[in-house]
Amino acid sequence: MPYNPPNRQSPNHTITQPMPAATPPGPAKKWEFHTPAPPAFLDSVPEHPLLVQVLYNRGLRTRDEVVAFLSPTDAVKENPYRLRDMVEAVTRLVRAIEKGETICVYGDFDADGVSATALLVSALQMAGGRVGPYIPDRVDEGYGLNLEAVERIATQARLMVTVDCGIRSVAEVQRAVELGMDVIVTDHHTVGPTLPPALAVINPRRKDCPSKFERLAGVGVAYRLAQAVLRAVAQHKWSRLTPDQAAEQEGALLDLVALGTVADMMPLLGENRNLVARGLAQINRVERPGFDALLRMADLRPGAVDSTAISFRLAPRINAAGRLSHARLAYQLLRAKEPAQAYTLTEELEALNRERQRLTVAAQQAAEEQVAAQLAEDPPLFVVSSPDFQPGIVGLVAGKLVERFYRPAVVIEQGPDESRGSARSIAELDMSAALDEVGHLLIRHGGHRRAAGFTVATSRLGDFSAALGEVAARELGRHAELRPSLRVDAEVAFDQLNWGLQEQFTRLEPTGHENPSPLLCTRRVRVREARTVGDGKHLRLIVDGGPNSPVLDAVAFHRGEWQPHLDDGSLIDIVYQLEANEWQGRRRLQLNIEDLRIAA
Repeated sequence: MPYNPPNRQSPNHTITQPMPAATPPGPAKKWEFHTPAPPAFLDSVPEHPLLVQVLYNRGLRTRDEVVAFLSPTDAVKENPYRLRDMVEAVTRLVRAIEKGETICVYGDFDADGVSATALLVSALQMAGGRVGPYIPDRVDEGYGLNLEAVERIATQARLMVTVDCGIRSVAEVQRAVELGMDVIVTDHHTVGPTLPPALAVINPRRKDCPSKFERLAGVGVAYRLAQAVLRAVAQHKWSRLTPDQAAEQEGALLDLVALGTVADMMPLLGENRNLVARGLAQINRVERPGFDALLRMADLRPGAVDSTAISFRLAPRINAAGRLSHARLAYQLLRAKEPAQAYTLTEELEALNRERQRLTVAAQQAAEEQVAAQLAEDPPLFVVSSPDFQPGIVGLVAGKLVERFYRPAVVIEQGPDESRGSARSIAELDMSAALDEVGHLLIRHGGHRRAAGFTVATSRLGDFSAALGEVAARELGRHAELRPSLRVDAEVAFDQLNWGLQEQFTRLEPTGHENPSPLLCTRRVRVREARTVGDGKHLRLIVDGGPNSPVLDAVAFHRGEWQPHLDDGSLIDIVYQLEANEWQGRRRLQLNIEDLRIAA
């Protein structure tokens, strides 16, 4: 039967609405409802109609596409050689392995870059290569290639492969070539006006790249290169690696692909979803000592790791190394062979993560004080800077400013000569393109549409802030209203919320960026109990849909200010995710409320 959403003008039940204690907080977000799927589409797919509606919202339009999404094959069918310059890269790497040349893998200090570095070093060593890693220091060297590092590497290696960086390092790659090195660039960040003069540049964002891999993480691009090299080496008579061993090693690397892809907020659709699903299975088998130690420290049991656990419990610990110390700690953990070594490294990361949390809170307070002074002018974006900001947390602070104010935010660690900043944006402004426009004022920059980083001469901070503000004002001025929106998958009646529906939604896993957990709306939900938790920050509710209705728990994070406005019997409209909450061995259905309003 087709799914028919409830009439939005008609209440689900007839309970008198009590008078709220005072004017409640206004709705912070726009509720935008997906178009209902055509009845013919719903009829063509023999699945739960709400699940089919969600898949329609994700862009699936045929029965075959739905079947493929719900039954992903174990094999990754994509051909690595569809990536531009893959042939040249593999040919050079195979020759280096055969001749015993030293290879350097140059990575980045975030979870994606560290995962990519560990993955490619592992793969090349499995193939018989002489290879070592180089990960720059965030404070002393900054993001991407730098000339001093290139010159040191050139004294030890004939071949350098970048992972998760390099696409904007034109001068640095040119210097490496002058010093006699061959360079292979693998990256996934936005391509600049000029490609670096490398032997091969593998980046699915290249306009001349025929592949459909455009949304791979840096670790995903590195994985495709690793696949191609392992398969090629296994075909040579001089190799000790057999095709079966190569295939086995490909599978063993997928845990790193899942970690980096989810941590870097890549879309969990298509190829990424396939890779992450298989990678999560690999993580939950806990074959890598580093993951075993990480799971223990994060209080996660094997089999319970999903994309949410990576985002909020594993990735922050991996990132803590590069933020406050050196990313080599995280790299060593992912490459650890012995449980004792892995446990020791995890303890170090745990201490760094706690310190990162403390510093972020302090920096957030300082940043918001600067923002408060700017609010009267209603600027198109916020730019805050301080010599006291730690370069490893400026991105986190920028992200929190965006969450609170829904304006692009730039947070800068101000140095005596050079300053390093991190920018986070909203849907209405392409931050990578905006930085390109003011690139003449920057020393270097790069990133994505919603997140980017840069280095600027401190003497030019004022000019940079003004110029970026002009770009933001122009682009954001095209929009009548700037307010975050919620894309609601479907409006449902309260009595449809049960374990059967929740189990249907688990078939969408792994969920994440661009494949979020379904967002539902139910109107005129009755509040039976409202209280705050977490020092008054969060709202805990017990709700039902009226007489003889199920009774469910609900939580609304960062909505504690609503508690005084909700009485026993208050009717509210809610947008939420249906989830299973496990606590002390008990599983209960729970509504994770994203937004709420007093019902009309």
